[in-house]
Amino acid sequence: MSNNSQPTYGNGKICYIELPSRDIEESSKFYNSVFGWNIRRRGDGSVAFDDSVGQVSGTWRTDRKSSSETGMIVHIMIDDIEVTMQKVKDLGGTIVQPVGMDAPEITAHFRDPSGNIFGLYQEPSKK
Repeated sequence: MSNNSQPTYGNGKICYIELPSRDIEESSKFYNSVFGWNIRRRGDGSVAFDDSVGQVSGTWRTDRKSSSETGMIVHIMIDDIEVTMQKVKDLGGTIVQPVGMDAPEITAHFRDPSGNIFGLYQEPSKK
């Protein structure tokens, strides 16, 4: 993992994600810049990522369709939802559900440059 410590292991833990991408370089720049994900190159040359706390890894796949309709939503925990939404927009993403729709929870949904929809989640104590 990116921080040289071992992730938490356990039955049922989500550990690996394959994200559809129209362009792996674009996607890696987006997720690194918005969320601080560690981007790395594997021994086989493919690009992979570790989330900012070293608990979830994954890769981007150009052979998959994006999840562009709201269905299952994976939320990414962030410190400041307003700052993060601006970063999403600045780097080619779109806010598709503004803050306040899930009140009292502090959430929003965004579409990344490849069309995948994810949620943002800010702990109430961080606002």
